[in-house]
Amino acid sequence: MTRACSPSLRRAAALLALAATITAACLSIAAGWQRGGWPAERALWIVLGVVLVVAAHLLPALCRGARWPLRCVGAALWIGCTLSACYGHATFFLFAQQHAGELRAAPLPDASTLTTPTAGRSLTRVTAERAAVVAQLVTVKTAARQRVLSARLEALDAEAGEVRRQQVTDDRTAALEDRKQAEREAARADPATTRVAALLGVPVARVDLLSGLLFAAVLEGVACFCWLLAISPRATVTARDSLPEAVTAPVTVSVLAPVTHGTAPATATAEHVKDGRAEDAASVQAAIAAGLLRGTVTDIRRFLGCSQSRAAALRRQISEAETCGKV
Repeated sequence: MTRACSPSLRRAAALLALAATITAACLSIAAGWQRGGWPAERALWIVLGVVLVVAAHLLPALCRGARWPLRCVGAALWIGCTLSACYGHATFFLFAQQHAGELRAAPLPDASTLTTPTAGRSLTRVTAERAAVVAQLVTVKTAARQRVLSARLEALDAEAGEVRRQQVTDDRTAALEDRKQAEREAARADPATTRVAALLGVPVARVDLLSGLLFAAVLEGVACFCWLLAISPRATVTARDSLPEAVTAPVTVSVLAPVTHGTAPATATAEHVKDGRAEDAASVQAAIAAGLLRGTVTDIRRFLGCSQSRAAALRRQISEAETCGKV
């Protein structure tokens, strides 16, 4: 007969499942705290996330021995809970990545502080005024007026030169600002995520989202599988060992019945096989009567650990015995 998980394996699975559930609950708490605004909203987000996580982890194990209708409903609820929990975990991962990027970019100077406003008039206005002065200088005949216009022209030339130098300075400042902004963006991005995005040719934000969903799915899968191992209906004993002593006692007596000395070896072997079948049939009937087993071929096969054909033969034998008893 095939036995289920040993007690040591169940304990290890339970410890790993408990650790995974606690980790997932902490992720849901952090994600709910980051999502909500008011304290009541944060509390509701946290409670909702924890309930969905616990339900996603325990539903497969709790629905394991249920009938098919309940198992179908449980499977649908499990899918919904798992998707919701993964979405909450991905939210936490994205927020955590954002906060880590801000901490990495904090030592760098802010690019907005490098920009200095340009003072004075634009070069276009200065050039236009200079052209007007030159035109006046050509038409003026008096020496005094010519000297005034010449002085004004020199002042405009000096102002135009200053505007050009300021424009060069502004261009350098803008280039420095762009470089600092690129450095800050590079510091915010995770190095591994950046390299994976460059390798796959996809945006960094998409890689962040997919990696968060992948981590969440793996965590949920580990928790569900370990709880499925830890909460096993036949984890410590076999199905036959779970029968009461009053049920197994007649079977033990029938096994110890001696074989007649005058029987041939082939006849003795046949008697042993017959006794074994009778023992199995009696065990199955006793388990069905005690409410520990359903009378299906699948349950009989699991109960005895035998083949499909033998379980079907025992099922027919039990049905014939019940029919004869009713007649």
